Amino acid sequence: MSTRGQRILLWTAPPAVALFVLAYFLFPPFSPPLSPTLTPDEVAVFFRDHTTGILGVVILCNLIAGSLVPLFAVTAVQISRTGTSSSVFTYAYVICVGAGTTAFILADYCWGVAAFRPDRDPQLISLLNDMAWFFFIAPVGTIVVQNLCFALSIYLDSRPDPIFARWVAHFNVAVSALLIPSAFSILHTSGPLAWDGAVSFTLRLIVFAGYIVVMFLVLLRTVQRQGSEQAVLA
Repeated sequence: MSTRGQRILLWTAPPAVALFVLAYFLFPPFSPPLSPTLTPDEVAVFFRDHTTGILGVVILCNLIAGSLVPLFAVTAVQISRTGTSSSVFTYAYVICVGAGTTAFILADYCWGVAAFRPDRDPQLISLLNDMAWFFFIAPVGTIVVQNLCFALSIYLDSRPDPIFARWVAHFNVAVSALLIPSAFSILHTSGPLAWDGAVSFTLRLIVFAGYIVVMFLVLLRTVQRQGSEQAVLA
């Protein structure tokens, strides 16, 4: 199996991350994050005052929504190489990636629809904003299952020379644990668990960003090792 395709897809991750960072700093609802305590009228005023900026970032996020999928695709390929005697972990991982990406796209378009007609009823703009935040923050279940499937494939790897070091599995479990509190953002309008809180928003984004960086480096080394092994066998 050639590793050229994997290497090409892996190196799409750095520019994708750069675009996401740009979108984060350009997106008005994130700087700082809109509070769940705002009234519908206050939310509507915000969207009227920042229509151009919101729609611009919505377009950008639409174009880059799936830009991290190649990184996850390489992960799935490497999961399939582990000696678990089952491909179920690979299938579950891929399905979870698809579901998680869909939630991000739904959040993006809820913000876009809210900004598309800023003169509509403030109650509707506020509803769309609420939906966007919940789609963006709360659906961590797919990410948790995705990471746990990855971790289990490492723990059960029966190869004499495992594909991944066991610390990678521990890391994925830890990331899952840190993301779970965001699921409770739907119960809070203030405090660390609210969608704009230190746990649900700030910690979640920091953990996810750190996860992407670590996994990029891990996969880069793993794919390089796979290529070296194949060169020796050839």
